[in-house]
Amino acid sequence: MKIAYLLLVFLHGLIHILGFLKGFGFKEVKALTLPISQTMGLLWLAAAILFVLYGVLYITDAKYAWLIGLLAVVISQILIIIFWKDAKFGSLPNAIILVVSLISYGHYNFQKLVRFETENVINQSEISTEKIISENDIKDLPIAVKKWLRRSGAVGEPYIYIGKVVQQAKMKLKPEQDNWYNARAVQYTTLDVPACIWPVDVEMNKLLSFQGRDKFIEGSGEMLIKLNALFNVVKEKGEKLSEGTLQRYLGEMVWFPSLALSPYISWQAINDSTARAVMAYKGTKGAGTFYFNGEGDFIKFSAMRYKDTSPDAKRYEWVLLVEEHTTFEGIKVPSKMTASWKLEDEDWTWLKLEISDLKYNEQAVQ
Repeated sequence: MKIAYLLLVFLHGLIHILGFLKGFGFKEVKALTLPISQTMGLLWLAAAILFVLYGVLYITDAKYAWLIGLLAVVISQILIIIFWKDAKFGSLPNAIILVVSLISYGHYNFQKLVRFETENVINQSEISTEKIISENDIKDLPIAVKKWLRRSGAVGEPYIYIGKVVQQAKMKLKPEQDNWYNARAVQYTTLDVPACIWPVDVEMNKLLSFQGRDKFIEGSGEMLIKLNALFNVVKEKGEKLSEGTLQRYLGEMVWFPSLALSPYISWQAINDSTARAVMAYKGTKGAGTFYFNGEGDFIKFSAMRYKDTSPDAKRYEWVLLVEEHTTFEGIKVPSKMTASWKLEDEDWTWLKLEISDLKYNEQAVQ
């Protein structure tokens, strides 16, 4: 699809050279019956150059490729209107390039928003490499949590203030959906000032995608989903969403073990392999239960979450299950997980998640 599109762009651009050749009398172009002045010939050449430049920038995923594409289309379409009798069929490739450029513009704006919000989240934290997690720090925690912190390698390591998680995922938007959508995400989480931002890019098919962004800041959650990065499909916030986002933040503690020591979290031991955590921050409160195996590895998280934000919304059990662990920067964490809703009629596994990279205490957004 991408190769076909690039061929269209380059071919469409090169065709514009014919107007330049005729305008300067270099070649008789029988397909162009209307007279073309040298000024118009230069505009035809400018359009050709812009389309070729746009194609090159598109190949390299340049940030402002969309701008060159839009400029090329505008000049080209003005010429087509002026020379409509001879050039009207050029409107079709222009329309295709216009749509792709607008989608690229939407992606640019979405990424600009995400970067701005992410930098605001990260700038809240002040990193100190001198704070090391010790046995004394964990002495009052439940047995299961202490065993997990030792097993993960967190004890003896610096406190985590910021986490960056690179994720590859497969998603289902509805329980009845058969096929999985591929998704990519880079999440940033801060621990000393509880916050996280999760932008995700989901490919539905070759033509449609959606870009989403979940965030938890100042105790409030917000969800934004845009179709092809242009049209808002979902833009929600409110108490139910904030509670659910806090619970998700709580469950993701397993990537950032230092969060177990947060002053905003209280622990209750259930048995030697299970513990319940309650988090309260900025007027939002949520809870979840952590399960560990005999060796102390985290294996499951469960929380009663609102599935949506409608007035009659119900809480359902939301479950994270671990399939595999990997060590990143000396900390053993879950690297393959699934997320499921336990609904009244069926279980809906909507997410398969794999961590490809995890960085701690990097304050620059990349």
